[in-house]
Amino acid sequence: MLFTATRRLALTAAAATTLVLLTAGPAAAHMEVESDKAQALAENVEISFHAEAESDSAGIAEVRVILPEGIAPGDVTYGEGPKGWKFATADDGYTVKGPALKTGVSAEYSVVVRQLPDAKQVAFKSLQTYSDGSIDRWIELDEGGEQPAPVLKLKAAAPGAKPISSPSPSETPSATPTPSAEPTKASASPAVETTASEDDGGMSAGVWIGIGAAVVVVAGAAVYLVRRRGAAQQ
Repeated sequence: MLFTATRRLALTAAAATTLVLLTAGPAAAHMEVESDKAQALAENVEISFHAEAESDSAGIAEVRVILPEGIAPGDVTYGEGPKGWKFATADDGYTVKGPALKTGVSAEYSVVVRQLPDAKQVAFKSLQTYSDGSIDRWIELDEGGEQPAPVLKLKAAAPGAKPISSPSPSETPSATPTPSAEPTKASASPAVETTASEDDGGMSAGVWIGIGAAVVVVAGAAVYLVRRRGAAQQ
């Protein structure tokens, strides 16, 4: 009887240990999300993420998040993260990345959301990339899935809380028009270089040329007459 009872106890303990190991295995590696202001329509909410390392040979180098409906990329700013990591938005979410962490070290970072949507929960589908190029895809919306997306459950909105509009690029005030860098070209006509000489007494150059020609003709005629008279007297 004692042997039988002891054997049953050992088998029960072994089964319990096996069950614990089986149930703990899938939950050992995942991505978690939490916030102290997890409430619908709450503003300026800091959300923290914990991406657990799964790889035994490479470190986490990047986490890309697809934002849920109701949160625009422009409404998200970077909080804190691993040293050297940078934040960048995309059309459907954002990315935080930088130097690869040591193998086995989880990636922890936070973002600040301008306002949470009016919903019961929000899921942040995430792609966790390692330095060797391997990727953990935490994108399943089924909580019982093998790679569930991190989900933040929200309390009901506070009384009187209302959605605030997100700024759009079209609402950005336009800069004051600046004058053209190229100065307006004046319609100034080039100075005309005159060839007419400045006259003395108001007569043109042509008149003076005519007078000079007449003087030459008269002088030539006078010389001719003088020579002719001298020849006649001889």
